[in-house]
Amino acid sequence: MASLKEKLAAKIPAEVEEVRNLIKEHGDKVVSQVTVKQVFGGMRGVKGLVCNTSLVEPDRGLEIRGIPIAKLTDKLPEEILWLLLTGELPNQEELVSLQEDLKIRRKVPEYVWDVLNAMPADSHPMTMLSTAVLVMEKDSVFKKRYQEGMKKTEYWEPTLEDTLDLVARLPVIAAAIYRQRFNKGPRIPSNPDLDMGADYAHMLGLPNPNGELEKLMRLYLVLHSDHEGGNVSAFVTNIVGSALSNIYYALSAGLNGLAGPLHGLANQECLRWVLMVQEKFGGVPTDEQLRQFAWDTLNAGKVIPGYGHAVLRVTDPRFDAFLAFGKKYCADDPVFQIVAKIFDVVPGVLKQLQKVKDPWPNVDAGSGALLYHYGMKEFDYYTVIFGISRAMGVCSQAVMNRALGLPIVRPKSVTTDWIKKTVGAA
Repeated sequence: MASLKEKLAAKIPAEVEEVRNLIKEHGDKVVSQVTVKQVFGGMRGVKGLVCNTSLVEPDRGLEIRGIPIAKLTDKLPEEILWLLLTGELPNQEELVSLQEDLKIRRKVPEYVWDVLNAMPADSHPMTMLSTAVLVMEKDSVFKKRYQEGMKKTEYWEPTLEDTLDLVARLPVIAAAIYRQRFNKGPRIPSNPDLDMGADYAHMLGLPNPNGELEKLMRLYLVLHSDHEGGNVSAFVTNIVGSALSNIYYALSAGLNGLAGPLHGLANQECLRWVLMVQEKFGGVPTDEQLRQFAWDTLNAGKVIPGYGHAVLRVTDPRFDAFLAFGKKYCADDPVFQIVAKIFDVVPGVLKQLQKVKDPWPNVDAGSGALLYHYGMKEFDYYTVIFGISRAMGVCSQAVMNRALGLPIVRPKSVTTDWIKKTVGAA
């Protein structure tokens, strides 16, 4: 049976040759054009990056290595990690091998706990997570090998080692941050008999009726694992990594981007709106009450959190997965019932607005309500779960970027005056 490293070593030469031939034979062909609107609009829609781990199609949603996310909801996070890296789902032997490797790597250095314990008691959980990642940089295998003068063709190997160390440790660190930051008691040790998602649920110490919380954590880690290369956390991780900064530097930077209100905080805003609905109506509103409340929100110049997406033009299949989970395990919870009712009512309201291109829910519309149901009421922590999930994707992208020998990212910037002259503006 080939190990993960052996599997990658066998695949990489063909992928390198494919890219080399593409550049040689089609290097001057145009892939995408850029408009003035895009230059001033965050480069939205500009096709200027390569990301082979995942793709988001407007009419289908997220696909990981060509597989629709809806077909991966019953998989373990470890299976998704293997898929992200190799392009294939592991067989049982490969899965067990990866799980055993990750379990060995779960041990968090003591100095990480020392640093977290020394941080201000009111530190934001994302600050704590990013700091923990950054402080582990001292043990980077890539840094050591680079200083020893390894060949460029070998860059992916220590990047893979660093990735596996990080992916293994992050749930342990994240659970400890939850318990420390919100005064939940001492750290709960990792259980080597559990898979990644189940162990994370175990270490959080929250109620886990009939194993439901561990099922939710597995699902959460799978659904948020990757989302192309152009979102802030993936793009920042890529940019920093392109300078040959090791993955600890790169991921810490990506997590800082994820902490921004426009990226990783969305599910908190969605849940706040749901709870506002519950408070206003003293429970689950009628369809007409909710419809009027939605109009009141829009007429006040506000948005309805969790609805609309930069790329998608259909219901986010990740929302569908969370909705199905809620119907199975949380159907009697009024907060979840409001989430489901919003899905029934709000798209019809948004369709009446001409400027709305996508009236459908995205993944954030329902995820927060499920965490809330199982006792996680600390909104500031939600992005941490997002972060340890997304680490699988962005770190896998980093491994592949090193394998392909992609150069430092260095686009050209121009001034507003240059644009005015170029387009003939007065």
